[in-house]
Amino acid sequence: MSNMSKVDNEVLHNQMNWRYACKKFDSTKQIRESDWNILAESLRTAASSYGLQPWKFLVVQNPELRAQLLPLSWGQTPVTEASHLIVFTYKEKMDEQHIEKLIQTTAQVRGIDAAGLEGYKNMMIGDLVKGPRSEVINWWAQRQAYIAMGTLLTTASLMEIDTLPMEGLDPAGYDKVLNLVGTGWKTVAAVACGYRSADDKYQHNKKVRFEMKDVVEFR
Repeated sequence: MSNMSKVDNEVLHNQMNWRYACKKFDSTKQIRESDWNILAESLRTAASSYGLQPWKFLVVQNPELRAQLLPLSWGQTPVTEASHLIVFTYKEKMDEQHIEKLIQTTAQVRGIDAAGLEGYKNMMIGDLVKGPRSEVINWWAQRQAYIAMGTLLTTASLMEIDTLPMEGLDPAGYDKVLNLVGTGWKTVAAVACGYRSADDKYQHNKKVRFEMKDVVEFR
């Protein structure tokens, strides 16, 4: 088995350092469809606990909706400037219907009998629907959404597409504007995607991180 990286190590290192939280986007530059499809696929294929994918990603392209979201986002202009605005939502309560959907999809994709997954299905229901974790399932689902966000940010950096992850927003306000109230889905964060403006001063700042020894330990 080859130990060669699919992507050169130097490329990975450079792109990790190229990425920053873009504060000003060039509103004249749009992400081309083929590149957007890869970003969307990074969200769709992101890891999640049990593979349950308790999320939906709302791509807000309507300029009127974006204008309504701007004051709900601490006035962060990427909300209206960036090529794409992705709102990360999570499933507020886990239910048997969602779990059954995963079971049926698994059976179809892998060409197996869904009856053989009954034990797995019951384990998930016992844990997330009927068990103690059902009381804090909204926090669990939010953490899953952040896994997808990290996957998106990494993918975008490799494609030299700029991003701004945003928790600085009013989730309840977003829910109202995006008609999420009562749907079982709630806003947790958002990510603006596009291309940095030439006059965004933050792109010239050196990346500030703690030393490796301060954050990675071997036990």
